Order: sequence, then C-alpha cells, then structure tokens
Amino acid sequence: MGRGSTASGRIIASCAVLLITAFSALLLSQELRPGRPANVANGRTIYNNGCIQCHGAEGKGAPETSTEFKRPDTFPDFSRCDQTTPEPDSAWKTVITHGGPNYGFSTIMPSFGQLLSSDEIDDVIAYLRGFCAHNTHTHWPRGELNLPRAIVTEKAFPESEFVLTTAANASGAPGYTTHFIHEQTFSAHDQIEVDAPWILQDQNHSYASHIGDMTFALKHVMFSSLRTGSILSLQGGVLPPTGSTKLGGAGTTVFEPFAAFDQLFPTNTWVQFQMGADLPHDTKKLPQSMFWYTTLGQTLAADHRLGRQWSPMVEFLANRDLMDGAKTDWDILPEMQVTLNRRQHIRADLGVRAPFTNTAGRTPQVEFYILWDWFDGKFWEGW
Repeated sequence: MGRGSTASGRIIASCAVLLITAFSALLLSQELRPGRPANVANGRTIYNNGCIQCHGAEGKGAPETSTEFKRPDTFPDFSRCDQTTPEPDSAWKTVITHGGPNYGFSTIMPSFGQLLSSDEIDDVIAYLRGFCAHNTHTHWPRGELNLPRAIVTEKAFPESEFVLTTAANASGAPGYTTHFIHEQTFSAHDQIEVDAPWILQDQNHSYASHIGDMTFALKHVMFSSLRTGSILSLQGGVLPPTGSTKLGGAGTTVFEPFAAFDQLFPTNTWVQFQMGADLPHDTKKLPQSMFWYTTLGQTLAADHRLGRQWSPMVEFLANRDLMDGAKTDWDILPEMQVTLNRRQHIRADLGVRAPFTNTAGRTPQVEFYILWDWFDGKFWEGW
C-alpha cells in the first residue's frame, strides 16, 4: 500500500469518527417535543363526536352510502401508513384549522379553527396517528424529518419527488448544467433515484451540449426517530460513462457510496451532514475522491408555522482527491428555499456557490431548482 492510500485511509477514518461523534452528540442532546404531551383520550372523544361522521370509526372513511358527498381522490385513509406517516402534523393541523381549500384540497373538509383550540386539534391529530399501527421494524419515517432540500447536500429522508436543478457559471465562459432528478420510495425505508444531467458549455465561442454521466442509486434509511428529530440513511450509486469526456464526463464507471444524517431541533433549526466518496473503476481516467457536506438552515413560517415556508440555509461543501499532495476544495453556498403554492408541495430554491479555497479555474455559480413533491398531488393542484 502506497503513501497515498495510507493518507486516504487516515482521512476517511478521521471523517468517520467526526460523523459518528456528531451523530451521537446530537442524538442524545435533545427531545424534539419537550412541551405539552397530546391527550389522546380527549382526541378520541372529539373525533367520535364529529369527525367520525365522515372519516369512519377506523379512519378509512365512513361508508359512502351514509355520506352526502362524493369522495374526492384526496380523501385520506388514516389507516394507510404509507400515505399518512410521511405527512407532518403541521399539514394536518392546517387543514383542520382552516379547512380543505386553504391547503388546496376539497371544500368538503370544513374549518374547525373557531370550534377547537390549538391544543384540542393537537389531541385529535395524536388520535388520528393511532389508526396507522406502527411496527418498530417497518414504520415509515415521519414527515417532520423531511427537511427542506438543499441544492447540493443530499438529505436522509426517502423521497417521492421530481427536481429540476440548474447551475450557471457566474463569470468566465458561459456554461450550464441541468439535472433532471426522479426520486421514488418503494418501501418504508427505501428509495430509488435516477439523475440525468444535461451539460451546455461555450467552447471557443461555440456551444457544445451532451448528456452527462447519469446516476442510478438506492437509498436505505438505517434509523429514524421523531422523538430526537434524527434520521440516518446510506445510499449507493452507480454512474456509467454516459457523458462526453470533453464536457466533464468521467470516461469510466464511477461508484458513489455515502452516508446522510439529518437533525431537526425544536426551534425549527436543522442541520444536514453528507459524507461519501467517488470511486472510479479506472483510476487512470479519474482519481478517487471523497466529499463531505454540511448544511445549516432555519424554516420560518407565518400562522404559527402553518403558512408559507421560507427556509434560508447555507451549505459548506468540501471535495478532495485521494492522492498525496491533493488539496481540499471548499465552497460556500448560501441559498433560500420557498414554498410556492398553498399545498406547499411545489418549492423553489436559489443560491450562489462560491469557492473560497483553491479558487484558480473555479468560478462562482448561480444555482436554482424547482421541486415537485408528487407524493402530495399533481403539479397543478393545490395552488
């Protein structure tokens, strides 16, 4: 084993120790909900005195023969863990407080904000959660752990969404990279991802374009806890050499494993960590490298966290080739994500990525995405 391999091993081991230490400290330091515990018995009483007429005794919906409305496609089945667990309590509270139309749903759901107190609504939600009988080995991660997506740092939560993201050179020769990203959950803990990049560059005053190296990946949730606000996932990806080497393609198959850990705090502040490596099959064409990313953010929302969400965040991005003498490239990426529609399943993010070490040949980039969480409905719904 050469000196480069030994140094690489030390770097990976050091980063692993730092990640484990940070994970342990955050996991043991807090409880996400230290305040008033919900009164499930009171929630049951309220539900049986009113909600049961439409939603039924088991949360699956009352028999249609006993209701006076046509059930819409968005009518919930609270016994379906795959449908309800990925939803945060705030989404349910918005609908109960302000009615279905306030969240882009049907008018058959009335508002109860004038009839029930905030605590009583919390009690009802706690009772509704009981319709999904959790199994400790198969439960879906709770929607509260689905933190705002950063532009670069991958989060740990398994997604069902489509993201269109573009990066444009802010100086130097014009260049654009657009990613078409499809993510889809297929079990309580697993998600597949397909990323198809398209690259457009000005080369000697002539534009050249080509598809980049595509990504095919599988994410698996190793641990999630609503109590502590923590979630940890592992992902493995394969990037076949589909891109043009003249436009940045690797020219060889690359394997990309990484770990992602997200932590939510009671103040709606959150931090995301991602650490991994790019391991090419042919290291003569592309050196092995590793990366470690950190995102710190805060979500702000009006109407006691029930309204439109604004999420300022900043990413700290490090990349380093695994060879002797290589330097670490550090970038900083401040950005802002905002929900665009009432249902909040369409979001946009805008930021500027700037290098602050080894800046020679590395230009700032303006980066933008629009995100459609298709799990929550069609793109044109909920506006």
